[in-house]
Amino acid sequence: MTDSFLVFPIGVIEKLNEKTHIRIYDAFIDGLLGIEEFSHIHVLYWFHKNDTPENRKMLQVHPRKDNKNPLTGVFATHSPLRPNLIALTLCKIISVQGNHIEIETIDALDGSPVIDIKAYIPIEIQNSDIRLPGWV
Repeated sequence: MTDSFLVFPIGVIEKLNEKTHIRIYDAFIDGLLGIEEFSHIHVLYWFHKNDTPENRKMLQVHPRKDNKNPLTGVFATHSPLRPNLIALTLCKIISVQGNHIEIETIDALDGSPVIDIKAYIPIEIQNSDIRLPGWV
């Protein structure tokens, strides 16, 4: 088993004037081919503002940073404090233009490194707002 893995950003979250974009770096633009056929994507990004040795050791938190909530393991929460600072958010695509994906919203900070994008393919299509390409 490997003790560590090399992960590098493929892009960055940019928030400006009430709009949110994912700017994909030039080296990864070819990976966007066909993404506009989807209505939603999973965005994996790095909690870069929390990346300290102390925060990576934090295994229990009070959910939503509220001490009234019971102490809970980080794997049972959406806390940004965790051993591997990977975040996952399902995002609705507004538009795709070149290397920019405009999304409806994301709980990431401006400047958060994007480490991967995966097209959202539900097990069952229960929401009429979901759009998929014909090959799905």
